[in-house]
Amino acid sequence: MSDQGYTPPKVWTWNQDGTKNRFSNINRPIAGPTHDKDLPVGKHPFQLYSLATPNGVKVTVMLEELLELGHKGAEYDAWLINIGEGNQFGSGFVSVNPNSKIPALMDHSTNPPTRIFESGAILLYLSEKFGGAFVPKDLSKRAEVYSWLMWQMGSAPYLGGGFGHFYAYAPFKIEYAIDRFAMEVKRQLDVLDRQLAENEYIAGDEYTVADMAIWPWYGALAKGVLYEAAEFLSVHEYKNVNRWADQLSERPAVKRGRMVNRVWGEPSSQLPERHDASDFDKAGKAAE
Repeated sequence: MSDQGYTPPKVWTWNQDGTKNRFSNINRPIAGPTHDKDLPVGKHPFQLYSLATPNGVKVTVMLEELLELGHKGAEYDAWLINIGEGNQFGSGFVSVNPNSKIPALMDHSTNPPTRIFESGAILLYLSEKFGGAFVPKDLSKRAEVYSWLMWQMGSAPYLGGGFGHFYAYAPFKIEYAIDRFAMEVKRQLDVLDRQLAENEYIAGDEYTVADMAIWPWYGALAKGVLYEAAEFLSVHEYKNVNRWADQLSERPAVKRGRMVNRVWGEPSSQLPERHDASDFDKAGKAAE
């Protein structure tokens, strides 16, 4: 199949029997639930419904970092939402996130419980909930963090839905699309590399929510674990990004957060659901 000679129709219509790819059974042009299913609720204040995609990892890293700081109120249950099977379209999940995307969080420490969706919003909510954790007190420094956080939210769709889709998932290769998005992703990596040439962390000398948001996407890409595109994009060229990615990878909370809701890769890297800190030890023993 080729994209050559395609002329868009005057009015687009959804062809449910059209070109197939791994997301065909869950992609649709309408919102709302497809089936009735309540969400489970565990014992902790925070109930996370997610999957260990880059956007999901942002939140589990943040929760584990908060626990690492001693914030016992950040204890959480992490329930697996298998987006390949359409779990995100269950009525319970849609009530938490009407956009049907992971991650979604419920804070049961409030009355009534508070819902938070969109990964960047969850990071900021958790920061504010715990006294401004991982966000500088100084307004100017805080603005820098917010700017980089919003940079990630605006840039990652070019990496994921753009480059990642056409390079790794599209049913046939389109040279124009891959070239277009590869060029943009390399530009973004250069933006980060220049910033990290002058700063230990993304927004300066402090580890912040901006690092937590950017690392699961661009750190994973730099280390060759996202779309298996490291060689194609020559990610070794971005030495400062690689230095930063390695540094964050060694943080204990990052190591734990990356495991949560993960159901692929080495067995020792997987923790499909997390309901207690001891689950990490159990996962390691089960993989032995």
